[in-house]
Amino acid sequence: MTETHARAERAHLRPRGSSQGGLRQYNERVVLQAIRLHGALPGVEIARLTGLTAQTVSMITKSLIDDGYLRKGEPVRGKVGQPSVPLSLDPEGAYAIGIKVGRRRLDTLLIDFSGKPCARWSLAYSFPDPEDVLAELRARFAAIRRKLGPDRRDRLQGVGLAAPLALSSWQSLLGVTSEAAERWNRLDLREAVAAMCDGPVHAMKDTAAACVAELVEGRGRGMHSFLYIFVDTFIGGGLVIDSHLRNGLTGNAGAIGSMPLGLPGGRGAAPQLLSVASLHTLEQAWRNAGLADPGFDGPEALQAPWRDVTRAWLADAAAAIAHAIQSAVCLLDLDGVIVDGAIDRGLLDELIAATEAAMRRSNWEGVSVPQLFAGSIGADAGALGGALLPLHANFAPDRDLFIKEHA
Repeated sequence: MTETHARAERAHLRPRGSSQGGLRQYNERVVLQAIRLHGALPGVEIARLTGLTAQTVSMITKSLIDDGYLRKGEPVRGKVGQPSVPLSLDPEGAYAIGIKVGRRRLDTLLIDFSGKPCARWSLAYSFPDPEDVLAELRARFAAIRRKLGPDRRDRLQGVGLAAPLALSSWQSLLGVTSEAAERWNRLDLREAVAAMCDGPVHAMKDTAAACVAELVEGRGRGMHSFLYIFVDTFIGGGLVIDSHLRNGLTGNAGAIGSMPLGLPGGRGAAPQLLSVASLHTLEQAWRNAGLADPGFDGPEALQAPWRDVTRAWLADAAAAIAHAIQSAVCLLDLDGVIVDGAIDRGLLDELIAATEAAMRRSNWEGVSVPQLFAGSIGADAGALGGALLPLHANFAPDRDLFIKEHA
């Protein structure tokens, strides 16, 4: 990556501070954001990036060091003048928990102040049972408290919960009984999680949380507006416009899994994207072919004896995703499309290549063809995006980036 491109990746997320009085907390957040985006920086560079005076930066950074959020690096000596001292985020300055409750797996992630994972746990299942999920989370919260110890527990900023808007939806497609689905309808998951942990709990749709991870920590940092596609048990997505995640009034924005793949016909409604381009569909195809499920963490899906079935799914899924992308582009002017998933990188590359080939077969007259990019986070995206919510709420200057504030 060139330095020019690296600067472009950071520029549109860079806030500017103010040296006027009464803005101390905001300016502290501006300084932290500059270091989060650019890495370790000396005071003079922080002042240049934020527009704050050198004196203001000096006072703010001293306070942040005293509070444990920043730490000093080794002095860098130049040819003239005093050596510069780079300042970086102290990983132990804060912690956050991210939880993704998926239809096939529960992921719990503890991250430090720099956004790096400190610990992760996963629980696989055929379909989540609320009592099993809550029991697992109680155990994970206890493990996190032990890991942090009494000296660091007060540094925990909260929990970010990522889950489908309705875990009870599409029960017939999943082969789930109405009784199992109804148990989720009776549970307020956010309230249940809040009752077992300290600190605030922020909740977000799972694919939107994955989009947050890509926007803040991945390739999305360099794109102002993009459609995000995440391939999981069910395919879903997120929508970023002008560097802000857009959920919409009801959460419909970016919900590409529900996008119809044609017009209603004599047999009823057209199939939705998720019925074709989801990992659940590939699992069913393997099962119908008499093959065991090899999982998606490794390269087996593209190896014998699963290869032929997987390639047939890739062709169908790619055509369906290309249709969804073209429909989105006709409504939205996007810098590009980011595709990621809870799958091996080799399978993701094959899916993107097949989607690009399918897009070339479409009629794009009147609109520009968007570029496709591979996501950089992978299976951890939902849990990581969840964990970023409390960190963002407490330390980022732009509170409206993806957390909607309520009056």
